[in-house]
Amino acid sequence: MKIAFYSTKPYDRIYFEPMSKEYEIELHFIEAPCNEETIGLAGGCDAICIFVNDYLDKKRIAALKDMNIKAILLRSAGFNHVDIKAAAGAGIQVLRVPSYSPEAVAEFAMAMLLTVNRFTHRAYTRTRDFNMSIQGFMGTDLYGKTAGVIGTGKIGQAMIRILQGFQMKIIAYDPYPNPNLDVEYVSLEELFSKADVITLHCPLTKETKHLVQAKTIKLMKQDVYLINTSRGDLIRTEDLIEGLLEKKFAGVGLDVYEEEEGVFYEDCSNEIMADEVLARLTTFPNVLITSHMGFFTKEAMQEIARVTLENAKDIKLGRECKNLVSP
Repeated sequence: MKIAFYSTKPYDRIYFEPMSKEYEIELHFIEAPCNEETIGLAGGCDAICIFVNDYLDKKRIAALKDMNIKAILLRSAGFNHVDIKAAAGAGIQVLRVPSYSPEAVAEFAMAMLLTVNRFTHRAYTRTRDFNMSIQGFMGTDLYGKTAGVIGTGKIGQAMIRILQGFQMKIIAYDPYPNPNLDVEYVSLEELFSKADVITLHCPLTKETKHLVQAKTIKLMKQDVYLINTSRGDLIRTEDLIEGLLEKKFAGVGLDVYEEEEGVFYEDCSNEIMADEVLARLTTFPNVLITSHMGFFTKEAMQEIARVTLENAKDIKLGRECKNLVSP
């Protein structure tokens, strides 16, 4: 079985290359993202493997069908970047990695909260210049504060466990509440209005797109903290900037961004940043932006490789695909 492996980075090869030999699967590594210009590189392959910023719309899926591609393997849990209905109509199976390391993402979300609260990123830069002033770095105790967790799947549950370790009061929202969780479920409106910290751990769907927007920001407490390690489109960035200008937020941590395609995971340090919205976000001293790296641990990368290749093996052997994404 031969797979066109798009958006290849050096760290992908570390885990996928040796493991693919064990599975007797040939990987054709392609550094470029999967787009209209590069999709033809999958010719002669049985499947393609893509990451979160490789978008497959109806037109690109039709091109895959013409090349007799049997499957689209996702190196992610989320699948909003693929037209699932179009793939099903073309007879192409889409398989994901439903869970690789929930703790990795939750731990990173907590790290972002601690960083924007106590300004450790700015303190590091300041002290390297031997400026030992702590003026402007005053944070707040998390102990006893209320944390609002939106989405209580595996990552949300891992985040709840961490927040409970800080002895915070936890409230949560999920359209499918988990009765086994020791947490108080509330409406979205109540969560937005009561939480001192809001952390997003839900998938991107039609219902959750722009969950954080002008209307919901207005409901939030003054000096609220907002953390997003899920998907960029959960937040309407222009409204977030307005909220920042109005000094609504004490701190914001963003590991994802609405228009991250072509920027995140790439070295743009020698280029002029054409995205004025992203450039504007970086000017706020209480905003921390990282490049969609919440998942990035050794354990998570190893599990992503293993499950992705297991999915490929299921296709290869004609077995039932337990990680199949259906419309």
